[in-house]
Amino acid sequence: MAFPNIFFVSVLFSFLLLVPSAQSMLTLEYYGKTCPKFHDILQAVLSGKQLSNPTTAAATLRLFFHDCFVNGCDASLLIASTPFNKSELNADDNMSVAGDAFDLVARIKTALELECPGIISCADILAVSARDLVVMVGGPFYEVPLGRKDGKDSDPSIVDKNLPKALTPINDLLALFASKGFSTEEMVALVGAHTIGFSHCKEFANRLFHFSKTSDIDPSYNPTFAQGLRKLCHNYTVDPAMSAFNDVYTPGKFDNMYYKNLQRGLGLLSSDQAMATDPRTKPLVDRYAANQTAFYDVFARSMHKLSLYKVKENNDGDVRRRCDQFNTVQL
Repeated sequence: MAFPNIFFVSVLFSFLLLVPSAQSMLTLEYYGKTCPKFHDILQAVLSGKQLSNPTTAAATLRLFFHDCFVNGCDASLLIASTPFNKSELNADDNMSVAGDAFDLVARIKTALELECPGIISCADILAVSARDLVVMVGGPFYEVPLGRKDGKDSDPSIVDKNLPKALTPINDLLALFASKGFSTEEMVALVGAHTIGFSHCKEFANRLFHFSKTSDIDPSYNPTFAQGLRKLCHNYTVDPAMSAFNDVYTPGKFDNMYYKNLQRGLGLLSSDQAMATDPRTKPLVDRYAANQTAFYDVFARSMHKLSLYKVKENNDGDVRRRCDQFNTVQL
């Protein structure tokens, strides 16, 4: 009597192996029939926005990362808070995400709703926009499979423990990325997104003023660079909007200059600069600084992987009518 049961289990197991995973359900041609002009419409809006506001690329890349790392790539960070329901936007780590990125996604969504209402998810818009903007400013192309659904909740209480900070120690940084399935190699490549964009002075002021009992400035800074930053940020407590480019040489171009800057003590954030000295990450910083192609290859692979992180499909999510609101009002 046991033999038929063993046979049944074997057949069932073989069948389960053939069932596609949640990630494999996404396809490059997901909207091929339901909204064939998807990419053309997205590109038209995106190009105009980036040309008029060059900070859009960095802002969108950061928005994408902050959205995906918290609870998967589900556009939950796009949800606006209401008097009755606080969203991820209320978390301190998300307060400084630039408005250009939110505006971009909203514009693309509006244009797509006119062409094919109720079809394109906000999560897919954000994922493709991040990729296309990276390419537009000189970075590598990578495939973005489509079919994500938008998340049905947005919880600010889970943000803090899921996002790296400017002061996050390297051990904790490695552990955070590892907990989400990313290797040290992939982490160092993903952090290379700091090759574009800027950071507010409050994120690195601790390295410039009263750093320690023996040094007013973090000695890992290039001295000339540090003095320039001190002048720039001297009034940051009064003007919290004061900021500096993450890459002082090519701030608007996606390249490997960020890693060369780390080697010279020109890393703006302490968590970034630490990668240039830690024995686990230094060889990767040196490799990417010497070989831009190597950086691009790992960055593209890592971004493709990130775009599939904990995606929502089928009834796990919705296609929102507006990216900043749930389809059903949350009370």
